[in-house]
Amino acid sequence: MMRNTLALCIKTFTLCIVLASPALADLPQIVSATAQQQSDGWRFDVTLRHPDSGWDHYADGWEILLPDGSSAGLRVLAHPHEAEQPFTRSLGGVTLPEGTQFVRIRARCIRDGWTDDSVVVELARP
Repeated sequence: MMRNTLALCIKTFTLCIVLASPALADLPQIVSATAQQQSDGWRFDVTLRHPDSGWDHYADGWEILLPDGSSAGLRVLAHPHEAEQPFTRSLGGVTLPEGTQFVRIRARCIRDGWTDDSVVVELARP
């Protein structure tokens, strides 16, 4: 009897710990990112994957970061892409400082915020 009670207490305690832990965030993943120099600046094409589930949980943007961490551009995604995964969106006319050799791209989720991970994009100049 005592052994069963102890086992039940341990199971209940473990369940409480699991339920009290924060849920793992479903952050957007950058599948690919490319940059192409054009006459009006740089064009970035970024492909994201995210388990969009409606207006309160979807990937809502991605950002281009310079090597010093400052923002060079933000692509806002205005709606969920539940039926289109992964999906690609572009941002053109991005001005980068002369001599910039690479940028980083990070993605954002409307519910969970910015990803900690970023993708480095090397800038190939013609």
